[in-house]
Amino acid sequence: MERKTEYKTTFLEMFANPQTVVPPPRDGLTVVRAVHPTIAYYRFIYDSVGAPWSWRSRKRLSDEALAAIIHDPKDEVHVLYVDGVPGGFAELDRRKENEVEIVQFGLIPEFVGQGLGQYFLHWAIDRAWSYQPRRLWLHTCTEDHPKALPNYLRAGFKIFKEKVGDPLAAPNSGGTTQL
Repeated sequence: MERKTEYKTTFLEMFANPQTVVPPPRDGLTVVRAVHPTIAYYRFIYDSVGAPWSWRSRKRLSDEALAAIIHDPKDEVHVLYVDGVPGGFAELDRRKENEVEIVQFGLIPEFVGQGLGQYFLHWAIDRAWSYQPRRLWLHTCTEDHPKALPNYLRAGFKIFKEKVGDPLAAPNSGGTTQL
């Protein structure tokens, strides 16, 4: 008999920009918006960040379904480059009026633990608030990096819902992680 592990998804939100200034922790950092990214590039960055955390939500999508999301002008993919190498990404979904969701967020494992996550998270928060939404939100889960939830709380997000259930039934198994 297969043992099931409790899977908890935590939903977080904020209603105002905390306007915290987090300076770049080092030189050589650039954030670039991947405008109309290829499916192959998106899957590369998604898998590079999400593989250690069993991200699955985008893997379940056909190329056509994924393209419909990431090629929408209100869905933004921003890639953190470290000395010219992709180090992580943030995906901001503005398709729902007056809201921005940080749908994906994380670093490639080789870049974890260097202070880049805190810097990049605050960059993503500032970018999201530049659209003046009513609400900014995201979710994380028990399969994500153990520091994800504490870092989101420290950045100013507040928990508004928790859901316990089967990870295969989760709405977006894998999403935001790796600070």
